[in-house]
Amino acid sequence: MNDFKKQFFEIYDRYITRQGAEELKNYLLKSDFFVAPASTRYHCAYEGGLCEHSVNTYKRLLKNVRNEFGEEWEKIVSHESVAICGLLHDLCKIDFYKKDFRNVKENGEWVRKPCFVREELLPYGHGEKSVYIVHSFLKLTREEAMAINWHMGGFDSRVKGGDGSISEAYCKYPLALLMHVSDLEATYIDEKRGG
Repeated sequence: MNDFKKQFFEIYDRYITRQGAEELKNYLLKSDFFVAPASTRYHCAYEGGLCEHSVNTYKRLLKNVRNEFGEEWEKIVSHESVAICGLLHDLCKIDFYKKDFRNVKENGEWVRKPCFVREELLPYGHGEKSVYIVHSFLKLTREEAMAINWHMGGFDSRVKGGDGSISEAYCKYPLALLMHVSDLEATYIDEKRGG
C-alpha cells in the first residue's frame, strides 16, 4: 500500500501543478483515499486498493496517450491532464466504502470474514461525482471533465438507461475514450481480483 501511495505523490507532485493542487492534496490526505478499496468484491477489493487502482490507471493512460499520439503527444494532451484523469478519476469512492463482516462457508463451516460494503454518503453518480469533487479544487479543462465523467463507458448507469451522450463525448474528446480503455486495462489486466 505504501509503495502505491509513494508513487501516487511522486506523480501528483511532479505533474499536477495548477491552482488548487495543494488544497486537493490536503483533502486526499484527510480522506480515506489511501486506505479505501477500489471495489467491494472485484478489483483491488482490499485496503489501499483505490490508490493502487488510480496509479495503475494513470500508467495505462500515459501509455495509451503516447501510443495514440506519438512522440509529440504532449502537444495534444498535457502530462498534467494525464495525471489528473488517471489519478483522480475515482475520487467518487472517497467515503464510499465501510468495513463490515460477511459469513462465508469454509470447509463446511460458516466463518465470519471482514469485508467492505457500500455506504453512499453523496449520491451524485459515479464519473459525474468525481468531476464534482475534483472541480471543487482544480479548474478542469472540458476534455479532462469529459474523460473523468465518462470513464465507466458502457458500465455507466446513464448509458444503461439509454443516454447516448457518451458516443458524442468519445468522438469529440479522444482522451475520454482513452481514459475508459485505460481504466478497463488496469482493472482487468493489472489488478488482483477479489478481496
